[in-house]
Amino acid sequence: MPTQPSTPPEAPVLDDDATTAVLALAREAVESAVRRKPAPVVDAERLPTVLRAPAAAFVTLHEHGELRGCMGNLAFDRPLWTNVLVAGAIVPLEDPRFVPVSEAELPDIRLEVSVLAPPVELPGPEAFDVDAQGIIVERSGRRALLLPQVAQEYGWDAARTLDAVCEKAGLATDAWRWPGTRLLGFRAVHVAEPGFAG
Repeated sequence: MPTQPSTPPEAPVLDDDATTAVLALAREAVESAVRRKPAPVVDAERLPTVLRAPAAAFVTLHEHGELRGCMGNLAFDRPLWTNVLVAGAIVPLEDPRFVPVSEAELPDIRLEVSVLAPPVELPGPEAFDVDAQGIIVERSGRRALLLPQVAQEYGWDAARTLDAVCEKAGLATDAWRWPGTRLLGFRAVHVAEPGFAG
């Protein structure tokens, strides 16, 4: 039986063409959702190869440098472009932390797309590399995720990041120390529109 890798795989590489395409897809999805229009029609065969390969995606919105929404999925069996459209459609309207984005806000919205490699279960919290990995916590039917850039933006160390992801999951902040709590690390690459302050 093959052994489970102990370090998360690298995230996909996005060249300039792929970066332009993925940001355009996310922008179209966000604006269509806010304007209550049908989802964009995509000719997948014309997309860069990396967008047609399976990868998970999150879309983050900022307005005047402040977080305005962040949602995505861990559907690693679907093409990246599909997951970007899904995330882009839900983030402006369904993030429970914020009121829905209005059409008047769209000119001030800047977005970032995070492309995730599959997560790997960590043997323990000491295996979490806060400088390179995002983190998922799972316990008692609760689950939460923090993207790698969150710790970097706030200057958090590994322990503070693990506290935060547990809090986000509705768990005690030290639940990551308890036996039976699952920790999964993952790598991601993120690309952003000009003016995105992250």
